[in-house]
Amino acid sequence: MLIAIVSDIHGNYPALEAAVKDAKAKGARKIFCAGDLTGYGPFPAEVVDFVKSRRIPTVIGNYDRKLLRGKNAMQSLRKKMKPYKWKILDWTRDQIGAKGRRYLGKLPEAFREQVYGRVDLMMVHGSPISENDTILPSITPAALRKKMNCKPPHILVCGHIHIPFVKRISNTLVVNCGSAGHPVDGDPRPAYALVRIEKASKPSARIVRFEYPVEQVLAAIENSSLPNRLLKDFSEGNKKRETP
Repeated sequence: MLIAIVSDIHGNYPALEAAVKDAKAKGARKIFCAGDLTGYGPFPAEVVDFVKSRRIPTVIGNYDRKLLRGKNAMQSLRKKMKPYKWKILDWTRDQIGAKGRRYLGKLPEAFREQVYGRVDLMMVHGSPISENDTILPSITPAALRKKMNCKPPHILVCGHIHIPFVKRISNTLVVNCGSAGHPVDGDPRPAYALVRIEKASKPSARIVRFEYPVEQVLAAIENSSLPNRLLKDFSEGNKKRETP
């Protein structure tokens, strides 16, 4: 069985469509999502509707969680955020509306599935600790054990850092999907993961980079009130950092 897993779509609907189309063409029978449907990109509502309508198993991401705060909590958060980031968050929250927030609020922190009755796949956004925690490519066996708050799965899928990698640690295959909508490693092509699970062999995985109509995203950003600095982020595959 071939499973495709996307993560960190961040409001990039054209990229999500392209990822799912590419994965199905490669033979993927199931699609999972490791969170962060929203933020930065100009199509957060469309992304939420796509995942919801297709009943794609999804976990909540750290950005998605920010959108669930009440009015008072949001104003408190505004005081802590830089104006650039607040503008994106406030715009995104308005775009998805109450219905979208209700959907995000029902997403679990972790998803677990037994494949063929013997392969345990666990999907989180950041790590089993929380959606804000990270699993980096340099993670060691000892560090991974500390992040596990449950029995280690055969396959641990995550996202959050936007850096795709596949690494086998002891009996666990760690798969970071990268970002299917907002890459930050200098390659403007988004990424997703393909996980192969067979009845008689160990699971394996690979990262897939794909092309998509980025011009649709750039045009939508220009026609919205999102900061124009996002244009460079999406066109170059970087995430611009604000200097103090």
